[in-house]
Amino acid sequence: GSELQEVEAIQASAGAFAALLGAGACGSTVQCWGDPAAGGDARNVQEQLRNVQQIQATSAAFAAIRHDGSVITWGDKRRGGDC
Repeated sequence: GSELQEVEAIQASAGAFAALLGAGACGSTVQCWGDPAAGGDARNVQEQLRNVQQIQATSAAFAAIRHDGSVITWGDKRRGGDC
């Protein structure tokens, strides 16, 4: 398995994880893994997942709240992945 560094928080959906990683050059970022249908693939929004303050999960989607107050979602659109 892989090892993540500077993990500040982690959330789980029914089949995936999203970890909030500590501040780097882009501020806090998010790393996801697991079933893509359950939010384990954030490639479509990865560039927006910078300066993240908090992450939350549903059964098959995730939401990231950025420091500017904006919300980025990914995962199953029927479970909140399309904000």
